[in-house]
Amino acid sequence: MPTDALPSPGELVDEHEAALILSTAVRTLRNWRALRKGPRYRKIGARMVRYHRADLAEFQQVMAGDIDKVAAA
Repeated sequence: MPTDALPSPGELVDEHEAALILSTAVRTLRNWRALRKGPRYRKIGARMVRYHRADLAEFQQVMAGDIDKVAAA
């Protein structure tokens, strides 16, 4: 696997930090995952869930109605 494809340290955050970034509860993130809504996430192994900072930023823009900024990126 090329090293370009690997996220650099600090780009992936756990659900607690993601909840802080999105100003929401961890339980809300868990509900969104169960409903297949919310920001994109990565599941590592059977239990570990991580969010990419860029995906959280994109989700915030979509929720704020800044669709044009997301489409241009």
